Amino acid sequence: MAPQTKTQRQAAAKKAAATRKRNVAAQSSGRTKGSARRTGRSAESTGRAARTSVRQAGRAATQRGAAEATRLQGAARRAQRAVYVPVGAVLEARDRVAETARTYTDSRRARHQFDRFEKRGERALRRNRRVVEQQVTEARRGVENRANDVQTGAEDLVERVRSLV
Repeated sequence: MAPQTKTQRQAAAKKAAATRKRNVAAQSSGRTKGSARRTGRSAESTGRAARTSVRQAGRAATQRGAAEATRLQGAARRAQRAVYVPVGAVLEARDRVAETARTYTDSRRARHQFDRFEKRGERALRRNRRVVEQQVTEARRGVENRANDVQTGAEDLVERVRSLV
């Protein structure tokens, strides 16, 4: 191989320099494209996250609204109840008074009502009489048992005294 001339060496150097520049440019271009891809993905991810955040915020606002509506409905129910209870009590009392008046102004109904009262009173006294009689019997047995115990104790004491004398 023959020695290169100055011009040939310069041409080879320029050719090598151009290759190096192309390689560096290709690397830089690849890095730039990769960076652009990552940035694009990051932007997509950020966009998704932003959309998700917006949906969640919308749901939270809806839930807060529903909670407030429920609270207001509860307050309205309590207010209604505060009105309905006294009105219902008055109407119930009115119905009872009207029924009582209707019962005692009609002699047949009044007689029927008095018969019911008599039967109910008789049953109550009969039940209570049984209870009182049972209590008296239990008390009598208790007193008799205690009296027997005292008598037995006294007899034992008398026997002891006789044995000492």
